[in-house]
Amino acid sequence: MSQFGFMPSPSSEDGVARRIGQEMQVVALTSQKGGSGKTTLAGHLAVEAVRAGNGPVAVVDTDPQGSLRGWGRARADTDPAVFAAAADELPDVLERLRNEGYKLVFVDTPPAVTSSIAEVVGQSDLVVIPTRPSPHDLRAVGATVDIVEARGRAMVFVVNSATPRARITSEAAIALSQHGTVAPVTLHHRVDYAASMIDGRTVMEVNEKSRSAKEVVELWTYLASRLERLQEEVRERVEEQPKASFPAHGPADVHRRTAPTFGRRTGGTFGQ
Repeated sequence: MSQFGFMPSPSSEDGVARRIGQEMQVVALTSQKGGSGKTTLAGHLAVEAVRAGNGPVAVVDTDPQGSLRGWGRARADTDPAVFAAAADELPDVLERLRNEGYKLVFVDTPPAVTSSIAEVVGQSDLVVIPTRPSPHDLRAVGATVDIVEARGRAMVFVVNSATPRARITSEAAIALSQHGTVAPVTLHHRVDYAASMIDGRTVMEVNEKSRSAKEVVELWTYLASRLERLQEEVRERVEEQPKASFPAHGPADVHRRTAPTFGRRTGGTFGQ
């Protein structure tokens, strides 16, 4: 039993079929390069998902630094729900969230901890990799891509903290496209992204007509469409195959689950 006070997820075939049938999707934000903007992006996407009606939404902070958890404590709004958990506790945490009716979960990850990132990626439906348009960031992408591909997960690169009209931004997008899908929305470097999070808000809540808010709205619209397509793929696979054909260790190995709808917040560890 984990510190959260509930039993580990079932591993029987019946349990697997039950989880696949429930419509909850997990989006991991990960990068082995520190300073990529994962935490800021996780908070913003989660809030925009709530605003778009894709709830209930939860955020799980697996980074020991606890930056996203601190942001959650500072929020006046209780949506999305924010929890903290170690990466190896994530399977049990996600099972609990499914049982509580959450439809979308964003997971923030620590940088440069390969085993922790691999654990989170293995539990995810879609992996979002924010990348700054710099040579150092682009060189660091390969290790993250290797983890995602080894786990057979869908992934999307997001060019983050870009300088408007800088040539390196388009060059970065071209370079990333050699490894996988690049989101058609670029997030630009503006102080309002970080400033809005000081008191637990986002740019959409500070000024929904700002250019930064528009970028987040457009990015979430794109990612939501990706999640919908993944959901349809899962449904088709479930319909095509008998339940007994799914591996006993769960939907993490059959590109799984389903789509968004959203939640609540606590300032502490999951279950407290």
